[in-house]
Amino acid sequence: MDGRGQAVSPSVVHQATILCRYQHLWNVDLHLRPCLIGGIMKDSGNKPPALLPRKAQYLASDLKNLREHYQVPISFPKDFLAVILEKGSLSAMRFLTAVHLECPEMLEKTSRELWMRVWSRVSTGTWVTSGPLPRLLGQPADGRALTLSLNTPLLPLLQDEDITEPQSILAAAEKAGMSREQAQGILEKISSPKVKNQLKESTEAACKHGAFGLPITVAHVDGQTHMLFGSDRMELLAFLLGEKWMGPVPTASHARM
Repeated sequence: MDGRGQAVSPSVVHQATILCRYQHLWNVDLHLRPCLIGGIMKDSGNKPPALLPRKAQYLASDLKNLREHYQVPISFPKDFLAVILEKGSLSAMRFLTAVHLECPEMLEKTSRELWMRVWSRVSTGTWVTSGPLPRLLGQPADGRALTLSLNTPLLPLLQDEDITEPQSILAAAEKAGMSREQAQGILEKISSPKVKNQLKESTEAACKHGAFGLPITVAHVDGQTHMLFGSDRMELLAFLLGEKWMGPVPTASHARM
């Protein structure tokens, strides 16, 4: 079973977290595969949901509910457009591809640390949705409480840690458990033809499976291949596998993140 995703989508974090929680309970052979969302969007003609004002506004309230439902500490970046649409995740995805090639046993932990830099490093402050995208209400210097006039969902504020610069990627790799030397050696390979071609092949494979966005889960069951889009198809995945679905947090001992 393949879980394909990238670092700047909250749905990818949810999908990968649940798959990792269940892989031993369901006894499945799970493979995480880095992909390029830009390549999939271009191939399918799709557009990022954040570019549609109503979808972007809905995402703010949805993330708050999903944070509690999945028990995954996801919050909006301060500068959503810059992080998601301008900076992107090309370098990070190439690094994860190199990790997959060089030391696949580190892929899950390294992926998680990169995700957390984008979505889970909570600082102080409050989000309020007043338009198509969330904006930040800064804490007053004198410590007074903020008065909100909008009846909108609140989310914790992120520090917007980078995942594009080499030092940022190295920091994530070291936090995942790599030595500085190991991480540096892998980082030096992200521009190699081998890594670039592998990431391209993974993205093209997702497109061949019918992907129009990320994440997707590709399950091979009894000679048939099933492609499931999104992080909310795990109950259907359990049905296809003939396994029991026990919710997003099956047991405390198996919960991750």
